[in-house]
Amino acid sequence: MKSGNIMIVGVGGQGSLLASKLLGKLLLEQGYDVKVSEVHGMSQRGGSVVTYVRYGERVYSPVIDRGEADFIVSFELLEAARWTEYLRTGGCLITNTQRIMPMPVITGAMSYPEDPVQSMLAAGIRVDALDALSLAEQAGSPKAVNLVLLGRLSRYFDFGMDNWMSALEKSVPERFLEMNRKAFALGAK
Repeated sequence: MKSGNIMIVGVGGQGSLLASKLLGKLLLEQGYDVKVSEVHGMSQRGGSVVTYVRYGERVYSPVIDRGEADFIVSFELLEAARWTEYLRTGGCLITNTQRIMPMPVITGAMSYPEDPVQSMLAAGIRVDALDALSLAEQAGSPKAVNLVLLGRLSRYFDFGMDNWMSALEKSVPERFLEMNRKAFALGAK
């Protein structure tokens, strides 16, 4: 049974925790042993949030070390750049191109990097960047960025759409299902 490591990174309030729970459900339903671990850094104040999702025949630790992540799914561009050292050689970084200014940038103590995607590509990182915020808004809510990014991640797995939708239906309240299905489909295109 194949094993893997996925990191979901972002800023508090973006829905990364829901994304990791949905991904965990999907992998459990496919027969994997799954460990999910969440690390909050001032998440309610826009701080960094990191979630580890590890899966395989038998998984003993939820933590992903540097150089072990098969995928990093990033909800914000600077967070993508911040966590690249955790990506394994040949791994893939899926990132939203949205920029959320951290406090040091807001106060003028630091500046936001000019072109993080180009810098990551120049460093030899496999980057799949998309404007997930625009796609989420097209689906009906800017809060659906998480489902857009999971839709993009689904392109790298052999699970059928019905498997993803089953996990989605078990993770999202009924009243938000249609919008989230649409966001997922837009990300998967």
